Amino acid sequence: MSMMKEFKQFAMRGNVMDMAVGIIIGAAFGKIVSTFVGNVLMPPLGLLLGGINFTEFGLVLKQASGETPAVVLGYGVFLQALIDFIIIAFAIFLVIKAMNTLQKKEEEKPAAPPPPSKQEVLLAEIRDLLKAGK
Repeated sequence: MSMMKEFKQFAMRGNVMDMAVGIIIGAAFGKIVSTFVGNVLMPPLGLLLGGINFTEFGLVLKQASGETPAVVLGYGVFLQALIDFIIIAFAIFLVIKAMNTLQKKEEEKPAAPPPPSKQEVLLAEIRDLLKAGK
């Protein structure tokens, strides 16, 4: 089998396609959460804390000199990314929890009773014939 055919067979499997869709949706969800945190959540939080813009938090390691820009350790952007991560992780936790709950409900359903064996069917027929013969 040629390498191209093997790759095509691999790429067209259901699991690979599902994974690709999940990655694309996950990336889009991450952008939505980042936008939500940066433009909706952090401004009111900064306002409550005295008009603070978290992205501007930083520690100047070396002052600017001439045309050389300052070297800044920007921990405010890190804080914002951390909040993004916590929100995304919580959302994924909720989705997985819901999936586990649905799986438990499916597992808890009682299984249909097994069909009677051939011996039981024959014994029932004999019983019915004996009852009819009376």
